[in-house]
Amino acid sequence: MAVVAEDFTEFPAPEDEDCAPAAPSTPAAPAALPAPAAPPAPADRSPGPDPDRVAAADTSPDSAPGTDDGPLGWEGYGAARQRARERTGEYESVITGIARIGGTATVLIAFEFAFLGGSLGERTGDRLVAAYTRARELRLPVVSLIATGGSRMQEGMRALTQLQRVAAQSARTRAAGLPQIAVVRDPTTGGGWATLGAGADVVLALPGAQIGFAGSRVRPADADPYAYSAEGQLAAGQVDAVVPPDRLRATLGRWLRLLAPEVPGPVDPLPPPPPPPYALGSSGLPASGWAAVCAARDERRPRAAAYLEAYFDWWEELSGDRCGGTDTGLRCGFGRRDGRTIAFAAQCGTAVHPAGFRTAARLIRMADRLGIAVLTLVDTPGADNGPDAERAGAGAAIADVFAVLASVRTPVTSLLIGEGGSGGALALAAPGALWATPDSYFSVIAPESAAAILKRDADAVRDTAGQLRLRPQDLLDLGVIQGIVPPAPPE
Repeated sequence: MAVVAEDFTEFPAPEDEDCAPAAPSTPAAPAALPAPAAPPAPADRSPGPDPDRVAAADTSPDSAPGTDDGPLGWEGYGAARQRARERTGEYESVITGIARIGGTATVLIAFEFAFLGGSLGERTGDRLVAAYTRARELRLPVVSLIATGGSRMQEGMRALTQLQRVAAQSARTRAAGLPQIAVVRDPTTGGGWATLGAGADVVLALPGAQIGFAGSRVRPADADPYAYSAEGQLAAGQVDAVVPPDRLRATLGRWLRLLAPEVPGPVDPLPPPPPPPYALGSSGLPASGWAAVCAARDERRPRAAAYLEAYFDWWEELSGDRCGGTDTGLRCGFGRRDGRTIAFAAQCGTAVHPAGFRTAARLIRMADRLGIAVLTLVDTPGADNGPDAERAGAGAAIADVFAVLASVRTPVTSLLIGEGGSGGALALAAPGALWATPDSYFSVIAPESAAAILKRDADAVRDTAGQLRLRPQDLLDLGVIQGIVPPAPPE
């Protein structure tokens, strides 16, 4: 695996270790780095413990006398920990410290899978709590490199309750306006996935990694392995990207540049509103309502991809609603423009599925917590109205976006770049901060549907389009938009 950090300084262990090594040693897991930082990917790692034996104690009769067998008095557990220390050079299954990735300082949490399968025990919890606390003190983002099979069975419920401690620390760090990025390696299962992994703002996965709450030996016998893979979790909206090892360092560096606080201190004052993009299509205003509809539906009209390319210097995208769905017709992410980060949610001209609305709500909430302004691009004939969309909670998903835009503190700017189809389009339109391009329209309902409902005459569609007053200049007269954006000035 490519190295992920330029440098790394390990935190002192918060616990009072019961066994000291014969001589100081550097962390074994991140030995591939110029200074230790991250465990190697599975393909580069010597074979470690079976992931299904992550909590299995070594109960051989030659356990060292007097070793601590833990809160349950599990015979041989102390000796197993001692052998793990000797094998890995580590005291516990996680290494924590401050690293620099892509030039950005971060608190790094790295799991050592060769130490009892990266399992979480009480002392693991102590280290994680200390790392999160330090991140808040220094106002640094948290990056977790995860490879774990879950809670350590030899410590019983004392181990399982560490998940509550980790979840509490993650919530406090989130409330402090600090980003959390997870890199899920092979395997990432159990409570490590359900807290550090799935609970992160951005989740990156290594190709082929086994990811899921259930380990391989506790799944249904006929379970589809794809559902527990990095690629399957990406398709199900649980992972933002699958990143090859040779691109991991660069990808992490870009995300940290986008999300890390610009300066120390609380997330305040608020950033300025993003400027609306310039119009990329026709600059002439439509002569009639039907002409406006035709211009917006023209396949040659610039779409979201063109606007993102013109607006941002570079960007990274999120994927998935964390509820089992994705929608390629709504692109969400964070981009860099003129030295500042701006979040974006961009409709791509297709009907929006519930997963798309939920992903947009997720993005806007994250941007609000991190103090990042938001740009939305409105372009859809409307929300998906099929039975699958209704079963997936279309109404609730749209309602959530309306609520988010009505309640966030961070400024949101919206630009109508094509079709504005009813509530599915309005959901992404910032109240009081909506602009429009000349080749766009916004309507309470599609002209065809309005004619069918009110006039029952298909030939009345053109006249109905005019009556709806849906042209950009009509929207401006009605006070629906703030203005009509011009094309970019010549350079």
